Amino acid sequence: METQIHVPIGSPVIAKIPIFVDEHNVTEGAMKLIKELRPAWDTNLVKTKFFTDGTTNKLVGCYVDDSLEDVVLVRVYGNKTELIVDRDNELKSFQVLHANGCAPRLYCTFQNGICYEFMQGDALGTQDVRDPSLLRLIAREMARIHAIHAHNGCIPKPNLWIKMQKYFSLVATEFTDQASNIRIQQEVPSKAVLEKEMVWMKEYLSTLGSPVVLCHNDLLCKNIIHNSKEGHVRFIDYEYSSYNYQAFDIGNHFNEFAGMAKLDYGLYPSREMQMEWLKVYLQAFKLFTKKTEEVSQRELETLYVQVNKFALASHFFWGFWALIQAKYSSIDFDFLGYAVLRFNEYFKTKPTVMALLIPE
Repeated sequence: METQIHVPIGSPVIAKIPIFVDEHNVTEGAMKLIKELRPAWDTNLVKTKFFTDGTTNKLVGCYVDDSLEDVVLVRVYGNKTELIVDRDNELKSFQVLHANGCAPRLYCTFQNGICYEFMQGDALGTQDVRDPSLLRLIAREMARIHAIHAHNGCIPKPNLWIKMQKYFSLVATEFTDQASNIRIQQEVPSKAVLEKEMVWMKEYLSTLGSPVVLCHNDLLCKNIIHNSKEGHVRFIDYEYSSYNYQAFDIGNHFNEFAGMAKLDYGLYPSREMQMEWLKVYLQAFKLFTKKTEEVSQRELETLYVQVNKFALASHFFWGFWALIQAKYSSIDFDFLGYAVLRFNEYFKTKPTVMALLIPE
């Protein structure tokens, strides 16, 4: 078994441009890249648009035509993000998803980032993902990605536990006298408690029978682009994409209904809304993988239970992620406050979720 994503044979080689872009002066570096990627463009006429929603990287769009038909996105990796993101794996995910019509074109890599095609459409918000018609589009698109075969015949292995353990080891020092941020010990559960929960989660969730599929793993609202003209949604940002549990990807998305800048878990989807989402998802997933759309009530109930239990792991995963970001990131965001909220929600919802039973 392995966790590696395999790029299809015959995929185009990604160009590598030996340029370093200063994250504090992105425009200057972006212009150097544009000269290489769009030599016909007059750099004096190139316009830039900064996207400020990202919590991992700096992103700027470059274009000359206001119709935005051709926009080159330049993404500069955030400080120390190589600790939390496997960049080689991200590129493979990008290529696999593009080959299957799920991702934009990747133009090049540079020393500390990538350039890729702008995807036309609108990034969604917390109210949009609840919209009945958009909800169905999102469920179908996730099923389409989950049905992609990106392994070389080996049984794919989830990378959730490996990654979570790695994240935990990166913040372990914050629970000692060498802590760089004293708030962590004051506001976050102890290292022993977090370790105990992690061991329990791996033992318990691994037995639930959730299939291992190609996952996005970071489907927050802003990573969903709705193209109203063409009537579809596409997912962007594949930094955390990997083989993982089907139920984790869905449960993680449901957690993201709460937003990010101002978390509101009152927005977590109701059982009724989840069942609607999951039925559309299962019909699409079975159509892609088994060529049938028949979904039994038992299959639906089983997935509902799996998803809500794996949503617990999502809280832990992003809680650790936020602690690492609190330590290293230069982005203006209260990562520590975010981590505290995620861990709190885990302990708050665990008893209710544990009472859910998979049907016999």
